[in-house]
Amino acid sequence: MTDVTNWMSTKDASRYLGVNLRTLYRFIDEGELPAYKFGRVIRLKEPDLARFVEAARIVPGSLEHLYPEPTRATSR
Repeated sequence: MTDVTNWMSTKDASRYLGVNLRTLYRFIDEGELPAYKFGRVIRLKEPDLARFVEAARIVPGSLEHLYPEPTRATSR
């Protein structure tokens, strides 16, 4: 028995990821996300999108550089 591949359009894939089409095309063009071109149509495999999402998962404790140091109140 053969596995059936669930193909997604670029529009559906961008909705799945919560990004606009331009960002999706950048991910594809930069090699971060595999895509396939059939004639003039670009398609993505649903499992590839799920792997892309998991690979983007943030490791706890890795965002300290994004929040500022607490400021101290200065006494007058």
